Amino acid sequence: MFAAPPFVNLVVLRSGDIDRAATFYNAIGLLFTKHSHGTGPEHYSSEVAGFVFEIYPVGAKQQPTTSARIGFSVDDVDSVVRSLEEVGGRVISAPKDSEWGRRAVMKDLDGHSVELITPPNRDKMNDGLTETHADGMTPGDNGEP
Repeated sequence: MFAAPPFVNLVVLRSGDIDRAATFYNAIGLLFTKHSHGTGPEHYSSEVAGFVFEIYPVGAKQQPTTSARIGFSVDDVDSVVRSLEEVGGRVISAPKDSEWGRRAVMKDLDGHSVELITPPNRDKMNDGLTETHADGMTPGDNGEP
């Protein structure tokens, strides 16, 4: 059976302070609305081209999501890194050129690793999709020796 490959359409992070987390991700360029579903907790949601990024509070029965690593393709890695530093983000891997484009890794205010990349073909991306590297993290990207 042939099927189109799956694509990510939802990422949910858990934060001890959802307002602070929304400020960080807003500095990347995400726009959020705050709402809840039924009797669920208030949370932030951002939707771009069918991709939903949500920030929920850490509940009594949920585990922190800080071991997750997420990545965003951005127009200008260097300027986004500066914006994230201004709101308290920590640089793990400073902006530098790589085989995938200009790249940096940050820690958000809860400790999630956030990769930022400006692919060399970003201005020519088809349907908002681009190739990404699949070899995992570069040593030191998670903030550990």
